[in-house]
Amino acid sequence: MPVTRSSTKGSRHIVNHAANVTSTPPDKKTLQVQEGLITPSTTRKRKADTTIATNAKKTLKQDTAVPTNAPGIPETEEAALVPAVLTFDFEEAKNHLIRVDHRFEDLFKRMKCKPYEHLEQVHPFRALVTSILGQQISWLAARSINHRFIRLFDPSLPEKPNEEQRRAITSFPTPQQVATADATTLRTAGLSARKVEYIQDLAARFSDGRLSTQKLLMANDEELASMLIEVRGIGRRLSHISITAAVDMFAMFSLRRPDILPVGDLGVQRGLVRWFLSLHSPAHSFSISPEKGGGSASKKGKKKAVVEDQKHQLQVVNELEEDKSYDIGSSSVPPVALAGSENLAFLPPTFTPSIKKTLNKPATSPGIERPPLPSGIDVALLKRRLEAKKKIKGAFLTPQEMADLTEHWKPYRSLGVYYMWSLADAE
Repeated sequence: MPVTRSSTKGSRHIVNHAANVTSTPPDKKTLQVQEGLITPSTTRKRKADTTIATNAKKTLKQDTAVPTNAPGIPETEEAALVPAVLTFDFEEAKNHLIRVDHRFEDLFKRMKCKPYEHLEQVHPFRALVTSILGQQISWLAARSINHRFIRLFDPSLPEKPNEEQRRAITSFPTPQQVATADATTLRTAGLSARKVEYIQDLAARFSDGRLSTQKLLMANDEELASMLIEVRGIGRRLSHISITAAVDMFAMFSLRRPDILPVGDLGVQRGLVRWFLSLHSPAHSFSISPEKGGGSASKKGKKKAVVEDQKHQLQVVNELEEDKSYDIGSSSVPPVALAGSENLAFLPPTFTPSIKKTLNKPATSPGIERPPLPSGIDVALLKRRLEAKKKIKGAFLTPQEMADLTEHWKPYRSLGVYYMWSLADAE
């Protein structure tokens, strides 16, 4: 259960944009014209005023732009960004996973572990807002709404950008701008009333200091979850469980935490079942469609699969809310998937059919027995879980089963999890 990246250039643009728009306030005459307090005449001066009023009304009608004269982000530009560095030794992390299961060596050669190798500075507020905007909708809808949302605060952006223009966009509203924006105006970007509440709650917390980049960086994994789960739309507590999909994705893809296990992500669950089933039952075979093995078809398949999982996860969450007898402790359960295009961009592509060779390789050196499956898990159970009707409350694995299977991956489970998404689309 990743989030949007923002570059140094992007944050610089945000601060400068907020600063520039406050430098030239409209004069009294312009305000009177815009508010309809005077009637323009046909004189040249009055015509000029009329032009200003007409353009202002046209802008409001077309863009419903939000006032951009709110103060900037309270943190300094540099301090507001998550540095483009790792807090752990990446080579040691890879070597650890290879020692535990030799098959990881092939995975690292086949595909880079993008979140931990392609490092960029990240603004947490932007990443979290984008993840909220992308919840429960298709990736195309999420991308469109995200752009319309940004354009409310920067009307100079093209209404329908092409791919090149989209990649060049660096502006993003500050927490103060979002927190003080009119809710009705925000809804014109395509946001539901609930999502407006979510992003304004998040913005208020960044504005008043309850959340900051420094606090998020200094928090351990448990403290991070505790802080973010209080934000509406990021996490929520039921009577006996916590749903923290967005927290897990944010921790992995924005903060680059090394030991995150998204126990509620169906894609990760499916990948884990196939990873361990292929090790302990080489005779078992599942096919990987050539169309999903690379290229544009693979990307379309990935997006479609995420959206389908997302719909199913919503159903699972509803069932769990109604069934208080399903006790899984304090771990999270199948949450709402993140379907924003920026998140999908950082999910790995599906492996090609040749991955079967990797899956069937031994996990240990010659003469060393492979580690047994955890107590309570056997080959028969894993096979049954791949059948839709044999899931546990809609999930392939329970949180405890996922924790037991990946126990030996600690403290670098995030790296292993990343590759499980690539196994998830096998048919």
